[in-house]
This record gives sequence, structure tokens and C-alpha cells, in this order.
Amino acid sequence: MRRPRSRPRTGANVRGVVDDASHSPPTNQDHGGESPEVDALRTLYRAGGFLMADERTGEIRAFEHDPRAIVPLARDEGLHVARSLRQRVRSARFTITTDACFDRVIDACAQRRAEGTWISPRLARLYTALHREGPRRCVHAHSIEAWLQTAQGPTLVGGLYGVAVGAVFCGESMFSRPDLGGTDASKVCLVHLIHHLRARGFRVLDAQIWNPHLATFGAKRLPRAAFRRALAAHRDIDLPWTPFDPERARVEPTP
Repeated sequence: MRRPRSRPRTGANVRGVVDDASHSPPTNQDHGGESPEVDALRTLYRAGGFLMADERTGEIRAFEHDPRAIVPLARDEGLHVARSLRQRVRSARFTITTDACFDRVIDACAQRRAEGTWISPRLARLYTALHREGPRRCVHAHSIEAWLQTAQGPTLVGGLYGVAVGAVFCGESMFSRPDLGGTDASKVCLVHLIHHLRARGFRVLDAQIWNPHLATFGAKRLPRAAFRRALAAHRDIDLPWTPFDPERARVEPTP
């Protein structure tokens, strides 16, 4: 879910498919409250692409990386959850929720970090609009949040967000706030996401670009052509996102 500084590769089938989404903020002027820019974003994800903004210019471009990073959804598929992380999940240190504050999660993911940021304010508004419009054409955006109880009340210390495309979930970004007590909070959210996807019937967890962090979970590289086939086979499966049961992951962190 974390992307490197180097540019991902652009696939021919996604070039230009989000011109409207890339150049204007989301609107709700057509009927039914549907935004044409957000609908273009749905089309992009159904084609296998994703968006990134240039940190310096703010230009938003569509990409389709080759190979794709796929995180296994079960131990027998190659999933690995480190012992220390399993203990952290079982400890129930964090309260885990879904879709409690999507906008705050994406804003936290967009904060400048050592490796830079690919989430511009316009890009954040676009994904937030996708989340608020709800599921259409089997495409919808969701977040997982980690909260820590403090003297001031529940504090958001980690989270992740992504886009569901039928039975495929495309993870976008994650964050944690160790300075607020959120050490490993993003990883805990990822474990909860994996359990939730299995419970709801999802078949693929796409992390987009492979990196050493994802490799610790057993992430594998899948050629773009194979990912396109998997996406085409699963993108029209209509799966409801809820119910969400965080206790499932605490019982056995590695499914």
C-alpha cells in the first residue's frame, strides 16, 4: 500500500480514462447526486488503474503498475503475520472501526513523510467523494481506523483506506502515529482488513506496488496481465461491506 518515489508504470488501457477526474474537483450536479468525475474514477478502477498526484505540481495521473503486489488472504496462500504483530492484535490495545472517519484517514495518509506524498488535496477530495457516494457499479471506497483511548477520549492513531471493486480490494495508503501511542497501528488495521475481506467473500487484496514492507506479509508480484484477468473475473461480484467484526482477528490473527 505504500508507494515508492519512482514512478509506477502506466498501462495503455488506463491512459486518458480519468481526464475529467484529474482536472476538476468532484461535483454533484447531475441527477441522483452522481459526480461524473467520481464515475470516471470508478471506470479507472474497473480497468485496473489507480491515481497518483505529483508532489511538486499537483498533477494527477492514472497508473497501472506491472507487476502488481498481491497480499495473500490466508496462511495457506502464503500470508505471514509476525509473532510480535499477532500479539499486538490480540492485546486489543486499539479499538478498530470501519468507515468511522474516512476523510480523517485520507488526510492523515496525505501528510508529508520521508518518502514523499502522492495524495494531493484534490485527490483526497475525489476519493472522499467516492466514499460518500457509496457503492455503484460494484465500486466503493472504505477505511479502517485504529483508536487509542486517552484521557481526552478516543484518539485516531492509525488507519488505512482503499477501493473495493467487486471482490477485489485495492489498498491505497496507510498511516500510524507512534507519537500518539499508535506504534504498529497501521499494521494492526491491515490484519483486521484481511480478516474482514475473507469474511465478506473478497478474493484479491491488491496492494498495487510491491515493497519490502509488504513482503513481510507474504506479498507476491503478479504480472499485470494476470491481475487484469483476476479483476475481470471478480469486479462484478456485488459484496456488501458490513457487518464488520473486529473480534474475528483477535481470536486468530493469521487466518
